[in-house]
Amino acid sequence: MPIISTRELVKTYSLGEVEVRALRGVSIDIESGEFLSVIGPSGSGKSTFMHILGCLDRPTSGQYVLEGKDVSKLSKNELAVIRNRQIGFVFQGFNLLTRTSALDNVELPLLYGGNGMKTAERRQRAQEALKEVGLADRANHHPNQMSGGQQQRVAIARALINEPSIVLADEPTGNLDSRTSVEVMDIFQALNTDRGITILLITHEQAIAEYGSRIVGFRDGRIVADNQTKARRIARDEMAALPLDVDVEPANQPSVTTTIGA
Repeated sequence: MPIISTRELVKTYSLGEVEVRALRGVSIDIESGEFLSVIGPSGSGKSTFMHILGCLDRPTSGQYVLEGKDVSKLSKNELAVIRNRQIGFVFQGFNLLTRTSALDNVELPLLYGGNGMKTAERRQRAQEALKEVGLADRANHHPNQMSGGQQQRVAIARALINEPSIVLADEPTGNLDSRTSVEVMDIFQALNTDRGITILLITHEQAIAEYGSRIVGFRDGRIVADNQTKARRIARDEMAALPLDVDVEPANQPSVTTTIGA
């Protein structure tokens, strides 16, 4: 059974007297352990598709089955549990609390989950997640003391804290330079190949999409291409040859707080 299955998903937004069809009948099966890249221009429906898969939005019509459960039949509380425990989210804008340490940012989903975990255990799990993304020595730093790449790695650690089976990443390299993008994509590939986490990556860049093992193309709310590919792994010497336009100073991004567990 696919971990994700959709049939004829339609999403229509009403803007006054105008109706905008963001999705126009999307049907797809995603197997457990796949690394799926969704690519398309702005307005193609790819982000709307991800929001529905992440239980952040509901389709106007059609069916979405997640790990054998028909999502349309779930209550708001059940959807909140899925968002907190089964799915990890990574966004382009990092969405970190600016006045909170990296460790506290990573720990947040455990607090929202209401699982009764003791403080010491939460701290240990958050430290382990930061170590996994190479930021053990930055646990007490605030986002404004970190580069954009480091902030995105904190966001990835936060997405992993509840050990999700699926990670949804919406333009995770959109605010990063070329070399840092490679480092972040290497983390996603390791999560997929070493831990078997299903990755769904939204991007408009072909080079980033090629890190996945399957590329699905969106246009005008429809799937227009679906191809298996050889997952791209960039060699270290190739990475070293990339233009040196890296984050040297901490990225001062405006903060947008998203409560995934709510």
